[in-house]
Amino acid sequence: MKILVDADSCPRPARDLVLRRALKLNIRIIFAANRLIPDSEGAEMEICPTTDNSADDRIVELAEKGDFVVTRDVPLAKRLVEKNVSVIDDRGRVFTSNNINELLSLRNFSVGLADSGLGIERINNYGKKELKTFADSLDRFLTITLRLQGTGSGSV
Repeated sequence: MKILVDADSCPRPARDLVLRRALKLNIRIIFAANRLIPDSEGAEMEICPTTDNSADDRIVELAEKGDFVVTRDVPLAKRLVEKNVSVIDDRGRVFTSNNINELLSLRNFSVGLADSGLGIERINNYGKKELKTFADSLDRFLTITLRLQGTGSGSV
């Protein structure tokens, strides 16, 4: 198992949390971004071209069944769910085969509204509450995955 992070849009507190958990459990972690991510010591960096979706394409290329990805990009999440890769966003929302089409439809509707000048107001706060929800989802996933792999010690 490895953890991949869509690091361009992932808030720093969430990136730091994932990095700490991965290092503690000796899990390979990869940050994919269009730029070098500061304070990413211990993570592998995949610096991608600045073209549209290059980091997304690289994440899909690297991800395998049993891996775990952190992204808020719903179209990317759909591509990963189709590969049987576990995906959550930086607020702890889990993307599954049961909810991904609905979430993608809602995302596309919102984008359509914004393109028409009718976009809804977004609140981009990322505070303690959001980080706690994310941490709880991340810990649940890691606990279940490590138990299923029979590696309770965390060496994967």
